[in-house]
This record gives sequence, structure tokens and C-alpha cells, in this order.
Amino acid sequence: MFPRVTSVQVEPDYRLKLVFTNGEVGFYDCRPLLDFGVFSELKDEAYFRQVHVVNGTVAWPHEQDICPDTLYVESHRVEPAGSP
Repeated sequence: MFPRVTSVQVEPDYRLKLVFTNGEVGFYDCRPLLDFGVFSELKDEAYFRQVHVVNGTVAWPHEQDICPDTLYVESHRVEPAGSP
């Protein structure tokens, strides 16, 4: 099982900054989802900003969510501040 999300922050251009249970930080680009079915509602930036963490993944008020394994595997991870 991959690490789960502990916090999420909205970034420009429909990206999410994620912190995972193992301490890693990653950026996930949601733009490829915006034309796909239930995710098209995320095009509304005010709605997109309502993202929150639920049970180790990210979700929005109308129950859109993204598989936590997908978030981990497909996110671009960066070194935490202060890493060697």
C-alpha cells in the first residue's frame, strides 16, 4: 500500500500540493481530469478550491475523489526543506 495524503493545498493551474503519510511532498496536476465526466465540475476554480482530505485522499463536496495510490504514483515529488 502506498502512503496516503495528510494535507492538501491548492496551487495555480489546477495543481494540488500534497503531503503524504511518509513525509514526502508532491504536486499533482488535475488538468487532465477536467474534461472527464464528474471531474468537469472542477473547472470552476471556486469549487476546485474546496478540496479537502478525506480518509487519506483528496475529495470535493459533490463526492469527487482521486484514488490515493494514483495521487502518490502520479505526483511529482519534491525534497522536503532541509533535506540533504
